[in-house]
Amino acid sequence: MLYNIVKRTVDIVLSIILLILFSPIMLITAVVIKITSPGPVLVEKTNSHMRRIGKGGKVFRLYKFRSMPVNADYLLTKDPRFKKLYSEYKRSSFKLHEDPRVTKFGRFIRKYSIDETPQFFNVLMGDMSMVGPRPYHADELTEQQKRYPGTEIYVKETQTVKPGITGYWQVSGRSNINFDKRIKMDAEYARKRSLLMDFAIILKTPIAMVSGVGAV
Repeated sequence: MLYNIVKRTVDIVLSIILLILFSPIMLITAVVIKITSPGPVLVEKTNSHMRRIGKGGKVFRLYKFRSMPVNADYLLTKDPRFKKLYSEYKRSSFKLHEDPRVTKFGRFIRKYSIDETPQFFNVLMGDMSMVGPRPYHADELTEQQKRYPGTEIYVKETQTVKPGITGYWQVSGRSNINFDKRIKMDAEYARKRSLLMDFAIILKTPIAMVSGVGAV
């Protein structure tokens, strides 16, 4: 109980501080996106990939700067030009290292995780925490559990806590880690979570962001 109260307090305070600190970068990012790519600054709410699974299986909208054209999710799943790309997407742990839909500026903000800074609002609203498991989307979980039988138990464990902006596996290799290892690490965090563990992960996060290792 005490852990949850302290963690939520830290989430609120830290998300407000980071929103203030990152506001110049977020403002510049929003302006550049608006100038270079038609459409909203954030990934549109109708994008299926922005519907993520939170604590207790609750679905919420993930906020993220748009790094692709509008309706990028539709293009991937329905446009014949991307049929081969969609097959690769499902095979590669739902991450594409060479995605032709990503804009030039989108590659930059993805490399340094700038596209994820709007998630501070998700933390402030209580859908996410600063530290936690990856906020998976439903299709990803369905497909990956088929591909990696036996991971169902780990998926259930991850949903006992709020997903996080950063987490155990993100600072240990990020998207270079396959789903079976990633979900085990997320479940391990859910079991062993502590304020000390959260603090250690937060300290390692800036290095992962600046290095851009594993970011796509």
